[in-house]
Amino acid sequence: MTVLSVNLNKVALLRNSRLGQIPSVTRAARTVIAAGARGITVHPRPDQRHIRPDDVTALAALLEDFPEIEFNIEGNPYAGPRDNGYPGFDALVDGARPHQVTLVPDSDAQLTSDHGWDLTDDTRQLTTTIARYRQAGARVSLFMDPDPDAISRARECGADRIELYTGPFAEHALHHGLEHPATLALFERYRAAAAHAAAIGLGVNAGHDLDLHNLRLFRQIPGIAEVSIGHALISDALDMGLAATVRAYVEVLRSTED
Repeated sequence: MTVLSVNLNKVALLRNSRLGQIPSVTRAARTVIAAGARGITVHPRPDQRHIRPDDVTALAALLEDFPEIEFNIEGNPYAGPRDNGYPGFDALVDGARPHQVTLVPDSDAQLTSDHGWDLTDDTRQLTTTIARYRQAGARVSLFMDPDPDAISRARECGADRIELYTGPFAEHALHHGLEHPATLALFERYRAAAAHAAAIGLGVNAGHDLDLHNLRLFRQIPGIAEVSIGHALISDALDMGLAATVRAYVEVLRSTED
């Protein structure tokens, strides 16, 4: 079964809108774990708009009590230290020792991640970075578009997994519906990309704008190990409550038919 990793960025974003520690990121982590999530994801950005370095440290300490729960840190490996106290992505990984590192080619100015890695240029620096994270004990996943050629290059760089960027699929599902030919054609691209990744020895994760609606189709792709979901899940929690929402997502992933 595909497991759910809950991205807690939006919990931190709400907290950061006021001084203080409410809502608590670590309390939210405990809630989603108790409700059936098998992973915690954070994407600390250099501007510290949501998850902050102290959150990464606190979550790493918390998850020592939950050895079966995966800690996944996302971000751009080339994001170095900033004057605002951001220590650099490498320092966060070195300090937290996450189970998985998901490398994303985003810039400081991006509102959210919106494309996978372009690996057509010199990849020696990325290859060295991947090797270093792996030597430190982390599984390394690269955020990728559903492009078999690009996915093959991810394997050549030494990645263990890819995370399929599902934003375009989610947008088609929202605007056209799950049964529309355009949505189904794009779904087949993702299915083919996942099959190609598996055939060359890569594990497959997925994430970005997946929700209770579009997961009913996307979950049908064989071999997806993990989905990382934050924005939609936290939005649903405003209506359903956090624990109930996590249980609903886990149930959708568990189901084999509607």
